[in-house]
Amino acid sequence: MVDLKTDLKAHVRAPSWVGEFRAFIMRGNVVDLAVGVVIGAAFTGIVNSLVKDVFNPVIGLLVGGIDFSNLFVTLKGPHETTLEAAQKAGAVTLNLGLFVNAVIQFLIVAMAIFWMVKALTRLHVREEAKPAAPPAPSPTEVLLTEIRDELVARNNAQSTTQG
Repeated sequence: MVDLKTDLKAHVRAPSWVGEFRAFIMRGNVVDLAVGVVIGAAFTGIVNSLVKDVFNPVIGLLVGGIDFSNLFVTLKGPHETTLEAAQKAGAVTLNLGLFVNAVIQFLIVAMAIFWMVKALTRLHVREEAKPAAPPAPSPTEVLLTEIRDELVARNNAQSTTQG
């Protein structure tokens, strides 16, 4: 009688990527990535506030008092004065202001990452510029140096006794 459980195990194998995924999860880089995601989420809140509360009012003032968060086009439904009112009324809207906010947020994050990478690169270059201590000679090099010195000493001793 054939054991169905053993027969199934013989025919069903885990996909090859499962082992690779397990090895990937166990590496330290994944932990670093997780920390980066958490910090990025916190940074997103700061950037959102910076765009919404600082940049948009200044940009809106410069372009004639436009509030970007309420810059929208109603495609279908009742025309309202604010985006929130239009969405509550069930209107289909094209939210251009929210898109502009997202673009500004992206540019701020990209600029922050650019300057951070630039600073890290500069630190890395400075570390590489430091002169490294010369490596210690290997045991073979030490032995060859001793042999050379002994041969020079013997040569000098022979030339003084002959001369």
